[in-house]
Amino acid sequence: MNFANILFLDIETVPQYADYHSLPKEWKELWDIKASYITRNKENETVDSVYHRAGIYAEFGKIVCIGCGFITGEGDQKKITIKSFCGDNEKLLLGEFCDMLAKWAGKEQKCLCAHNGKEFDFPYLCRRMIINGVCIPSILTIAGKKPWEVNHLDTLELWKFGDYKSYTSLNLLAHALGIPTPKDDIDGSMVWSVYWNDKDLQRIVTYCQKDVITLVQVFLKMNSESLIKTENIFYK
Repeated sequence: MNFANILFLDIETVPQYADYHSLPKEWKELWDIKASYITRNKENETVDSVYHRAGIYAEFGKIVCIGCGFITGEGDQKKITIKSFCGDNEKLLLGEFCDMLAKWAGKEQKCLCAHNGKEFDFPYLCRRMIINGVCIPSILTIAGKKPWEVNHLDTLELWKFGDYKSYTSLNLLAHALGIPTPKDDIDGSMVWSVYWNDKDLQRIVTYCQKDVITLVQVFLKMNSESLIKTENIFYK
């Protein structure tokens, strides 16, 4: 496998508004409908209290960071370069990401890889691109393609080996494979608060970049390849 032909990515998403009470009237009514399913049979939850989860739904959330990883070299000389697209202007960061993707993919047989990417990252990116009026790059498009023509890799799917009964987080998988993961001060459930309450986008970017590095190491381990040394990780 030519690892140089794979782009590893991870996205961080947040609700479009700071809190439930900031929602415009029409959006509040639509969220009430969506949240009614989330709070069903949960006595202590309300449409207000679960609003922080809005970021996982492309209709109610937005992307604030896309972390990308590229592998170069072979054997113990393998290197990974990390590049991030981030900001409050989602349309701008999506446009910059698409421009990079088009240049990188070219006309060669390239692949995208993410953990749970087929269920979350890839469709979320496409939905937000449509909403923002950004043309979806060919490598992300699945419409009209046969299954073997879709060049999307998913470490969660690879780990399932056909077993679709359970979900394994990237962090759990890394620990199971003996891959060291950095001790972060935040996790995915805290991203919305760090963005809206702390207004610390750089902290989210750092968290996203570490996830991309972990994703790369997990993929290499699953392909019986040596892991990339810390000193061979570079940021662009």
